[in-house]
Amino acid sequence: MRSVVVVGAGIWGSSLALRLAETGWRVTLVEQYTPGHVRQSSAGETRLLRCGHGSDDWYAGMAWRAREGWRRLEERTGEELFCESGLMWFAHREDGPERRSARVLDALGVPHALLDPDEAARRFPGLGTDDLAFALWEPHAGVLRARRATQVTARLALDAGVRLVRARALPYGGGTGVVADGEVLTADRVVWACGAWLPEVFGAEFGVEVEVTRQDTFHFGVPSAWATPPVPAFCDYEMAAYGHGDLDGTGMKVTDDAEGEPYDPESGDRRVTEGAERAARAHLARRFPSLVGAPVVFSQVCQYTLTRDSEWIVAEVADGVWLLGGDSGHGFKHAPALADYVAGILDGRWAPEARFGLHERRPAHGLRTSGRSAAF
Repeated sequence: MRSVVVVGAGIWGSSLALRLAETGWRVTLVEQYTPGHVRQSSAGETRLLRCGHGSDDWYAGMAWRAREGWRRLEERTGEELFCESGLMWFAHREDGPERRSARVLDALGVPHALLDPDEAARRFPGLGTDDLAFALWEPHAGVLRARRATQVTARLALDAGVRLVRARALPYGGGTGVVADGEVLTADRVVWACGAWLPEVFGAEFGVEVEVTRQDTFHFGVPSAWATPPVPAFCDYEMAAYGHGDLDGTGMKVTDDAEGEPYDPESGDRRVTEGAERAARAHLARRFPSLVGAPVVFSQVCQYTLTRDSEWIVAEVADGVWLLGGDSGHGFKHAPALADYVAGILDGRWAPEARFGLHERRPAHGLRTSGRSAAF
């Protein structure tokens, strides 16, 4: 039986552990805290699932496949992990990233529609549209219950026979093994899916260029008309913001997607800042003016693990030793399909895309939103 050690029980590590265990691998999953803990990049209450990625069809196609993967997980567990509220992209110009996304979705056969500003306003109560050219509507997009999805996936992995080791992990023997609080673990493959800890463990030796940034999220108390469903999720590329309606009573999420300050996932302060709240309220006032003054009912400090170009890292750094990370703020939703993709790499069925290698990268964060980097 083939064996693998997966370090990190976030959504990527847990999804991969589950996939490998169910296809005959002996899997050890190492996590220093617990699946879904607040320090994980996977640990926010919610994440968006959408297929629009500008001109890029690789991520768009994977997101569409991942949606089916989430649905299968729901069938297995009897839990609603994905709220298919639909998602609206607010386009400020006719020839921007939303138009390019629409062309890719059309080519892939992913359902979508282009809405004029008046139609967009009819679907969003009180939406400010005076600066919009149109809206791109993805009816089968929506919101993932992120923390719960991580916990459920890890539980399924354990049920499938995965051994969970609660320990802090470090490379051993040039990375071919893992030291977990003094215990040496070896296997045919080692996969480091340790999120925000990846640059600390491998940055100096292998040149892993990943920046960890703090991302303050805010949920505002809103009238019942803003509950999800039917209120869609949204992305505002030009304004580097995203959010969704009230889900599970946590309020309407409105979050600045611009890259935050560098952040230590271990010791960083988990209290949101006044400046971040001002930025969220500025977007609320611009796009949803009827909600100006809404109270903050829930807030959380999350984090991104950002590569310079928003592409992921899927790279072999020694024989049988793989790094999996740099989700760059848009990786959560892909997890079920990404697990299939990485399992195929470990099985030797295909090689990873060259875009995921440890090469020099140029700033281009447009796979997410415009952030503070060049638009795609």
